[in-house]
Amino acid sequence: MQQDGATTLADSGGRKSERILVFLFLLSLPLINPWIRGDGVGYYAFARAPLIEHSLNFEDDYLNANSGFREHRVDATGRVKTFFRTRTGHLDNHFSVGPAILWAPFLLLAHGAVLLARAAGSTVAADGFSAPYRIAMAFATALYGFLSLLLSFRLASKYAPRHWALLATISIWWASSLPVYMYFNPSWSHAQSAFAVALFLWYWHETREGRTLRQWLLLALITGLMLNVYFANVMVLAVLLVEAIPQYLAAFRTAPSRGRKAGSLFLRHAAFGLVVLISLFPTFLSRYIIYGNPFESGYIPLKNWLWRSPFFIAVLFSSNHGLFVWTPILLLSVIGLFLFWRSQPHVGTAFIAAALAFYFFIACYPDWAGISSFGNRFFVSLTAFFILGLGVVLDRFARLFRKPSAAMASATFGLACFVLWNLAFVFQWGAHLIPARGPISWSEMIHNQFLVVPRRVSADLQLYLFRRRDMMQQIEQRDVDQLKKLNEE
Repeated sequence: MQQDGATTLADSGGRKSERILVFLFLLSLPLINPWIRGDGVGYYAFARAPLIEHSLNFEDDYLNANSGFREHRVDATGRVKTFFRTRTGHLDNHFSVGPAILWAPFLLLAHGAVLLARAAGSTVAADGFSAPYRIAMAFATALYGFLSLLLSFRLASKYAPRHWALLATISIWWASSLPVYMYFNPSWSHAQSAFAVALFLWYWHETREGRTLRQWLLLALITGLMLNVYFANVMVLAVLLVEAIPQYLAAFRTAPSRGRKAGSLFLRHAAFGLVVLISLFPTFLSRYIIYGNPFESGYIPLKNWLWRSPFFIAVLFSSNHGLFVWTPILLLSVIGLFLFWRSQPHVGTAFIAAALAFYFFIACYPDWAGISSFGNRFFVSLTAFFILGLGVVLDRFARLFRKPSAAMASATFGLACFVLWNLAFVFQWGAHLIPARGPISWSEMIHNQFLVVPRRVSADLQLYLFRRRDMMQQIEQRDVDQLKKLNEE
């Protein structure tokens, strides 16, 4: 009876924490920015073109894109340059199809609503570019970003007290790169990638003690979604490798049923791999149509990556979007991951292996800084790891205090400083007070944090909430100007 009561109390605490997260998400919805720009043009084209054009003809997407995207792709006559045509006659679009898959239900509803409204006399364009479509896309991205936080909270709650897991979730939500891609640039893939990875890790963890064949197949479908959304997420599969090695060793050590156990395990892994390949059909099909080869990624060929000279230090500490110097709270999260590994090696080893594999992969990528990026945007995929790590650090930090209330007050104050610093930094980056591309001047950035941002934030926030289109046009012009200046240099 006592155990049942404790379980009920714990469940109640978990539901209360999740209600708090839902409430904060609803409060944040006015921040969504139904804007399609940059890389988002390519991602969104995979949703809009099939829905409206019933093909993978991206010409309208490129011609209606933001000026920074069009500048190098459209000539003076208003036609897409032939250089961007592939051998199949399609326009190059190396971006992944997974975000379009996740947006599809929302865009279908928006399209149906627009068609009904037009039948009733509305003049809203049913072209995939009008406000209902963009709002549907932006809301979907925010929702998937929130679901990544919710799943990450549930995972972190397994190993840290719920109040610390909740505080860690809220802190990573607002003190990392996630809010930029959850709200400001919703047409990019990173919030959806955070969701897909969190879903994979959560389900892997829930089923790791004894995964049935049915659960293996469901995990494979989740894996397929994760890879369709973001190719770099393949490195997260290191958790399965770390899981499999001791399982095979144990199977071969059991003499009476050695072959049978190893064979059964192999068949499950083979079924998993087969379903993953089938799940990747949207990616293979899109690559075949666009490039004439289902295995052509459209990105820099792997043979040209920096395998022998990875940018290990720069990825973390460079002023050119270094992970820890742009989003310093993540240093605490990584420390927490290593603490977790020491205390929970059965799970921590798999998580550390996946995080390090992802880090190595990005350090070897020629465009490791993410070009136009707030922080190192690639690592948004690892949001679930960061929340777990921060939750563990907070739990350890609390042990330094005699009174829980003092620990909570100290931690909340410190994390609030991280959040405020990050939001001011996001403001600088979004308003182009600092360059969106390349290294930044730290002295200029710090000067802006304390003297420029406080003066401008109130007026610009009003513009963002009530005259957003005008503000986005101003930001786009600043981006084009900075890009031209960068090219001249």
